[in-house]
Amino acid sequence: MNHLLIAPIVLPALVAPFIIMTLRYHIDLQRIFSLATNVLLIAIAAALAVQAADGTVQVYELGDWQAPFGIVLVLDRLSAMMVLLTTVLALAVNLYAVGSKWDARGANFHALFQFQLMGIIGAFLTGDAFNLFVFFEVLLIASYGLMIHGGGARRFQAGVQYVVFNLLGSTLFLFALGTIYSVTGTLNLADLAVRVAELPAEDSALIRVGAVMLLLVFAIKASLLPLHFWLPASYANAPAPVAALFAIMTKVGAYSILRVYTLVFGPDVAVVEGLVDNWLLPAALMTIAIGAIGVLGSKDIGRLMSFGAITSVGTLLTAIALFTPEATAAALYYTVHSTLAAAALFLVADMVRERQGGEIAPKPVMAQSGLISVLFFVAAIATAGMPPLSGFLGKLLILDAARDSTLVVWVWAVILVSSLITIMGFARAGTLIFWKSHGLTQDHSLEEPEIELEQADQADAPRTPRAPALPFVACFSLLAGLAALTLFAGPVTRYTTATAADLFAPQAYIETVLANRDRPVVEPDQTPGDKTLDLDAGDTTSEENH
Repeated sequence: MNHLLIAPIVLPALVAPFIIMTLRYHIDLQRIFSLATNVLLIAIAAALAVQAADGTVQVYELGDWQAPFGIVLVLDRLSAMMVLLTTVLALAVNLYAVGSKWDARGANFHALFQFQLMGIIGAFLTGDAFNLFVFFEVLLIASYGLMIHGGGARRFQAGVQYVVFNLLGSTLFLFALGTIYSVTGTLNLADLAVRVAELPAEDSALIRVGAVMLLLVFAIKASLLPLHFWLPASYANAPAPVAALFAIMTKVGAYSILRVYTLVFGPDVAVVEGLVDNWLLPAALMTIAIGAIGVLGSKDIGRLMSFGAITSVGTLLTAIALFTPEATAAALYYTVHSTLAAAALFLVADMVRERQGGEIAPKPVMAQSGLISVLFFVAAIATAGMPPLSGFLGKLLILDAARDSTLVVWVWAVILVSSLITIMGFARAGTLIFWKSHGLTQDHSLEEPEIELEQADQADAPRTPRAPALPFVACFSLLAGLAALTLFAGPVTRYTTATAADLFAPQAYIETVLANRDRPVVEPDQTPGDKTLDLDAGDTTSEENH
């Protein structure tokens, strides 16, 4: 087995407790170990992406127990792309947290940060539905702590709302898994794909209930309307680095929908026919509309960015709900774009908030106003989907993929109109924050006597402290990622097209995961030459050993 496959999960799982137990009172050492871990994770993720680039599916059997009886991790093009995206985002966010000193405003930031990376990466790599639930809980438990990092009544209130809503989702997740297991006797995704396809008609009602509940769970995680109410307040009040990292958390829900409803409940499975395209697409379009309206009406910069993230999620889920290889390829391209753009928006919003508060209103000019305004407008243009950045290309791919849909008119209308409304909302906010603030400063300066600098003692003159460079490095690196995604759109779309083709032809995935199910396993009290136990004795054996 390729032990590199489990490394992105084990590494943060080891570093997090090490930071708590050994470096708890040494913030500089915490930063060094946390950043070094992020760099190493990027190297590992890049190596895994190279291994998966040719379409090879790799399986890691924990404890050497073969699927479907044991826990497996699976690497394919999709999971490799999502792991690499997560690690790149994490490094930029961590740099911002260190540079802005957000990590020092509360306890155990870096340990919780590593635990959350473990949960997110594990969710992308797992090949088992129950362990998808386990990794969901790992990342959610860590995010609970990160949500209230730094304290404050509003942050605590938003954290409680976040916890309650996601705990309800977790409960529903367990009910869904129990329902599916009662019908199929397995929760391994590849094995589920085989068994669901073979289900008799009399068992279709119960498995459809389980599929619906799973879709609701993933919709909660992805903040799909009307299950999106937790996101605006939670993201707006969370620490900026946490909100930026949360940009990938909504993608965990979208990834789960894509994985489960192409592999297990695919388009050829009659018992769940019409579930995704008939229900998910209208909800996704309404999510786009609500997000765009929220952007236009926001009076706080944190909520502005939160509704911008909701609009991006709605656009992504619209592409997924079209449920074709072409639309899925467009969705994967847009996934990378929207993750980087949303993270950049949240970090820029924090720069504004730290200098002049969160209210969107004319105020005195802030320090580094010109540089921050450039970051804001570039990120806003990317999020709204205006040319020439990757958001425009992503939406263009989605619109092109929707041409054969029965709701093509609605898809085009909602995406185009929402893009216009979104850019109007960002333009309004940027004008009030950056341009009108200059007018206030000029008017205010006319009322006060001018001071000639030549007459002042330059040695004793007060100096404005220099802003730390790392936050700007983090923001510009995210925007550089968007530029690279635009410049290399050709190779990236070829990769996403191949990934989408793999998703809609999952036989290679299924055969690779279940390839060793017939392998004899030596019982603990037997020697290699003794009689072995055949684990493929039928469905009853599978149910007893899961």
